Order: sequence, then C-alpha cells, then structure tokens
Amino acid sequence: MKEDVKSEARKEKVVFAIIMGLITTGIISFSLIAINIGFSNSFLRVWLKSWVLAYFFVIPAILFIAPLIERLVKRMI
Repeated sequence: MKEDVKSEARKEKVVFAIIMGLITTGIISFSLIAINIGFSNSFLRVWLKSWVLAYFFVIPAILFIAPLIERLVKRMI
C-alpha cells in the first residue's frame, strides 16, 4: 500500500514537471524572444526552437533541483 502511494506521488511530480515546464518555458521564451528580436518574420521559428531547447533543460531541473529547494525551504521555515 505504501509503495502505491510513493508511486502515485512520483507520477504526480513527473506530470507536474511536464505541465509546469511547458507553461513556464513557453512564457519566458516568448517574452525574451519578443523583447530581443521583436515580432519579425523569423519570430515563430526562433521562438519554437528556443522553447524546445528550454523545455529539455527545465524538466530535469524541476525534477531534480525542486526537491532540494523544497528541503531548503522546510529548513528555513
């Protein structure tokens, strides 16, 4: 029973990371590309490329760094 709870919690963290990664990288990459190059003809191509690259960096960060930050916050509060 306890293993089922741990397995479910792991699944929730992975799904959370996927969704949070999509949203945050989309917003940040869109904003920075718009600021840096503006809405030119190449905007969509550059943004999508940046979004994909950012996404693959962020997912491991959310999965592996977030638990460390959570523990740090618990110690601080």
